Amino acid sequence: MSSGSNQSGDEGDSGENNPFKGTPFEQIFGAFGGGGGAGGFDLSQIFGQLQAMMQPHDGPMNWKVADDIARSTVAKEADPSPGQRDADRIADAVRLADHWLDTATDFPSGVQSTAAWSRAEWVVETRPVWEQLVEPVAERSVNGVSRAMPEEMKSTAGPLLGMIGQAVGGMFASQVGQGLGTLAGEVLTASDIGLPLGAPGKAAVVVSNVREFAEGLDVSEDDVLLYLALREAAHQRLFGHVPWLREHLLGAVTAFAHGIELNVEEMQQRIEEQLRGVDPSNPDSLQSLMEGGLFEPPKSPQQEAALSRLEIALALVEGWVDEVVGQATEERMPAAAKLREAVRRRRAAGGPAEQTFAALVGLELRPRRLRDAATLWGGLRSRAGAEARDGVWHHPDLLPTAADLDDPLSFRAEATAPEDLAEVDFDAELRKLLDGEESDGDDRDTE
Repeated sequence: MSSGSNQSGDEGDSGENNPFKGTPFEQIFGAFGGGGGAGGFDLSQIFGQLQAMMQPHDGPMNWKVADDIARSTVAKEADPSPGQRDADRIADAVRLADHWLDTATDFPSGVQSTAAWSRAEWVVETRPVWEQLVEPVAERSVNGVSRAMPEEMKSTAGPLLGMIGQAVGGMFASQVGQGLGTLAGEVLTASDIGLPLGAPGKAAVVVSNVREFAEGLDVSEDDVLLYLALREAAHQRLFGHVPWLREHLLGAVTAFAHGIELNVEEMQQRIEEQLRGVDPSNPDSLQSLMEGGLFEPPKSPQQEAALSRLEIALALVEGWVDEVVGQATEERMPAAAKLREAVRRRRAAGGPAEQTFAALVGLELRPRRLRDAATLWGGLRSRAGAEARDGVWHHPDLLPTAADLDDPLSFRAEATAPEDLAEVDFDAELRKLLDGEESDGDDRDTE
């Protein structure tokens, strides 16, 4: 790519047309052949083609493109609309599930309504929450190039940066749509991935996916539906009666977005490494370049901290649900142990759509430490009762840490079993737990 490094007389011609001259992006333009010399690329032509692929839209990404791709992805397989019989079965299962959960936790029912969803309905119903999750990341990624540039560079590169933003926003929307459409074919309930994706209080089941999940198990479909209804109802109780939890989870994703930092020189190096073999006349080649992480910055320390916070919170949510459902089914449902293990394996393995979002947004949907969290909650209940276990959700500062998950049976090891305390003493201990009066943070640091 001699035209990019040519320092001789013809530099003036290409340099005259180079909007990035004198900046770290100068060599990128030169790598394409400047203004389009012999054997070179025309950078404006390439991004002009990309812009032609993008529809006008407001905001950092084109949600119409995302919606269309999600729907077309769902439509690749049969997606029958659930009937009234499905809706009635789900309502009955959730009603029974809530009755059983009353014996396992003092959190009252959080279910306000039930629903039987098709995959396409899952996409529509969860879209508002996905906007909250994805748009902050899209905004920082799409506009990050401009923010990372020196002020003197922006005046000359402005029009081209707008084209880059349109291209990145379009590609981002394409990947989000593909991810949503694929995920719609995997999720079992509204709260299946541990995030509050549906409307508050709506316990919903994706009927086709539940049937497919049941086919691979030596368990009746009725038992599978009841077990999943128990998990969904447990999620609804937790999110319905821990008011700060929704923002705690979604806020971790926003914090991740705010931590996106672009280094122009590092970005230049990554782009130069990926330019070889790009055919400007082939849109598929350009799309592969964009999907290959062309504008994907390395994770900053702030992002790593946000992801760690999200990972721990997801594990604690899923571990609590696992423990509470296990308690509720222990003496009532012989198939529960098999179903519990099947759900755990499925959550640990993840799927193609989860991998898409992990790569695109940095969002890990798998609770990697689910078993540790379930052990921690179960151990606390056995020592101090369900009230103490659920009381930890009183405030985010009381939540177990990564260190606690490393040694789950030591979390609040000083907690005394209810039978070993007089009623007055137990009430006092519980009050201290709920009020955060114990110096548990200091104790954990010295363990």
